[in-house]
Amino acid sequence: MKAIIIVPLLLLSYLSGDAQNFAWKSNEIHIKTKNNSTSVAILPSISWVKPRVEFTNSAEPMVEIEATVNSEVPIKSVLLVVGDNVTKTARGSKPVQVSAGLTQYTLKQSISLAEGSNFIEIEAENTSGGKVSSLRSIMVGKDAISDAIASDRKDYALLIATDKYDNWTDLVNPVSDAESIAKELKERYGFEVELIANATQDEMLVKIREYSQRKFKPQDQLMIFFAGHGQFDESFGEGYVVAKNSLENDKAKSSYISHSNLRSYINNIPCEHILLTMDVCFGGTFDPVIAKSRAAESASDLTETEFLVRKLSYKTRKYITSGGKEYVSDGVAGKSSPFTAKLLEAFKSNGGTDRILTISEINSYLEKIKSNEPRSGDFGDGQKGSDFVFVAKEN
Repeated sequence: MKAIIIVPLLLLSYLSGDAQNFAWKSNEIHIKTKNNSTSVAILPSISWVKPRVEFTNSAEPMVEIEATVNSEVPIKSVLLVVGDNVTKTARGSKPVQVSAGLTQYTLKQSISLAEGSNFIEIEAENTSGGKVSSLRSIMVGKDAISDAIASDRKDYALLIATDKYDNWTDLVNPVSDAESIAKELKERYGFEVELIANATQDEMLVKIREYSQRKFKPQDQLMIFFAGHGQFDESFGEGYVVAKNSLENDKAKSSYISHSNLRSYINNIPCEHILLTMDVCFGGTFDPVIAKSRAAESASDLTETEFLVRKLSYKTRKYITSGGKEYVSDGVAGKSSPFTAKLLEAFKSNGGTDRILTISEINSYLEKIKSNEPRSGDFGDGQKGSDFVFVAKEN
């Protein structure tokens, strides 16, 4: 019997490359047959823990994998497939024993892979007939690492700077600082840069939302920079970004963008590697640990390629701020703020002889600022061992 598959209001998108994942706005498939009977297949989902990103590498053949299958109805079967990523052929498969009635199953296993490019695929089916698969590509072997940096990876920067305000005092340097940073990122490090000047609260949020709807490749990086006024409310224990149209004495703080919301919005942008940089007063309260404290009165033996592969194999959520829970200097007209001046100095170093500038190297410049102590750390679901790297272009 020939069946007609009807998928109303569903968006099915096939992700290009080797990921072979499906993204849906619903997890139900409605199947209508010739006799007008309708059945519903509820799709299970697969969430990877190890490896987290779609493309990674390993110098050793033994690789740890971990993934969780979730389903609204009992899981019927789970199949593990290992194959050659070049020829797209399977080398072998293994059914996984799943107890009857389970709606969640976590697969943890060590797998020995052949040298070269491999894929590991998990196929899951539930009792309603819903079936999905998800894949990870793994490059194995020291020699293979030289090919592990994707040639089409890109670095992006979104800079949001405000120096003209409707209700707050104007500043002198944020927009010009952002322009200077944009120039270095574009010309020295090959970033694709977007600069938003003197934006309202709505314009800031709409722009962040646009980036949340973009598609990024596994090794792409995104730097987000804020410059302008910041505010902190001791009663709420919350820091805020002040927009062009924010009220000066907004007791409800509804015209500001809270740091807690900003953490959530940026963490949810579907880019694996994100660095947030904030040159604003009270920027350090972006870290909840700093916000909860009481306010004070006013590279290695690895080759360059091996190093990059290692850093781009972990999910990154890093931040750098110009200070902690305190006011920071805007600087004088015609000169950058103290924070941006040191940041630009770090960028102009090209990262030294290996031409790779890391967060720790940037911090070595920022710690020399006399007026305030910049802060840096992790947020969201960033992974241990991650970093954000600036790779200088060849002269």
